[in-house]
Amino acid sequence: MSTTRPVGDLLREWRQRRRLSQLALACEAEISTRHLSFLETGRSQPSREMILHLSEQLSVPMRDRNILLVAAGFAPMFPERNLEDPALQSARKAIDLLLESQKPFPAFALDRHWNLVSSNGALPEIYEGVAPHLLQPPANALRLTLHPGGLAPRIINLLEWRAHSFARLRRQIEITADPILIDLQRELFTYPAPITRTSVDPNAAHAIVVPFQLESSLGRLSFFTTTTMFGSPVDITLSELALECFYPADATTAEIVRKAAATRNQEVHPPAASPSQKRIAS
Repeated sequence: MSTTRPVGDLLREWRQRRRLSQLALACEAEISTRHLSFLETGRSQPSREMILHLSEQLSVPMRDRNILLVAAGFAPMFPERNLEDPALQSARKAIDLLLESQKPFPAFALDRHWNLVSSNGALPEIYEGVAPHLLQPPANALRLTLHPGGLAPRIINLLEWRAHSFARLRRQIEITADPILIDLQRELFTYPAPITRTSVDPNAAHAIVVPFQLESSLGRLSFFTTTTMFGSPVDITLSELALECFYPADATTAEIVRKAAATRNQEVHPPAASPSQKRIAS
């Protein structure tokens, strides 16, 4: 991890990104405006504790808190490990348990760039017809859904879902200023604009969540999603990991998915023949 920028410049940039004046941040951090000004201009050097304190007030992501610490001449505080690291074994088990418990409905673990880290493998029918290159690891959830070679042609409410996805991505960029996410946003904007579908759900105006509605070989499916984050993580990888779970938005979807899962299970594990059947077969 390296940076050539002074820590004061970085602090000022984060303050401006949060649209806070020096006075507003100084009040929230319970320090004088004069001291904050000195920190930003380099006339004073912040302590390790002050960097962490201001980072907390500014909601600076862990990855960037490390950058601030290094810029001020301190060692980074927050480790970043691979999910397969033995130190994260308990977290990995928890992730796998949560994903598995979501079956027969889909669930995914996503990193900070919307890449699929893990999946419970449920409902493979949703990937039918998807261009192979979009499924190559690391598959990106936003590309997978919005690319014309992905799920986009089969998303019934594509205009609504696209706007919802862009809003989430925009909020994430505002928080992190991640250049990779900014490039991803530019790429997504180049995809063809969705055509408004003639089939509109009459209840959509009264919905409290944006559904994910998809045409599939199983029939029309409708889901709502939830996003779960790790609470109080001290590891960068965990702090940036999101678990995205899909739930049926109507009874029809629930029945279709459960029947499909039962059929696949029978194909993989056919029922054992009864003693009478064995005698007839012999």
